[in-house]
Amino acid sequence: MNMHERILQGKLFTDMCEGLPEERSDAKRRMIAFNATTPDTLEERFRIQKEMLHEKSGNVWIEPPLYFCYGRHIILGEGTYVNFNCNFVDDGMITVGKNALFGPCVTIATVGHPIRPDMREYMYTAPVTIGDNVWIGENVTICPGVTIGENSVIGAGSVVTKDIPANVIAVGNPCRVLRAISDRDMDFYFRDRPIDPDDLAEEAALRSR
Repeated sequence: MNMHERILQGKLFTDMCEGLPEERSDAKRRMIAFNATTPDTLEERFRIQKEMLHEKSGNVWIEPPLYFCYGRHIILGEGTYVNFNCNFVDDGMITVGKNALFGPCVTIATVGHPIRPDMREYMYTAPVTIGDNVWIGENVTICPGVTIGENSVIGAGSVVTKDIPANVIAVGNPCRVLRAISDRDMDFYFRDRPIDPDDLAEEAALRSR
């Protein structure tokens, strides 16, 4: 078993051999080039984006800057949106479903260190999986090994240390389920503001101009 295989299988590893430093350096060059793009160089941004993410990623929108270790360990599903200043510590795999939303400054970590002090030089990975249509609020931290079920919402500032089921709103540090997504959520978009078909029609008309 080589070091790459140890990393993917969650075994203890160090990352200064087998070309791993060179892989990270190449990834950071792409990351820096991506982060240097502007609204006037979107074609270049999308070209770099395709090169820096896992080949299974779909068409997504990422607001620079984005920070990561390898890039190729990140799968973003079709239609996903990643806001600025997100940090993906992708020594292990990060898999995100379709149409997910990430607020600013979200951190996803897939790597940890042993608690035992004399072994802190070692690392281990545990993959993070995020389902379709998940909304991650700003400044959320997602820890190694977490799975978040489809459609769920993670409130701003939460620290997610354990799995979150589908179709719930979860908040806090540590993040816990607050409630299920309800029928009322189908009728109101914010507090007492109703989802009005006539209002949506007006918005659609403005969008089409």
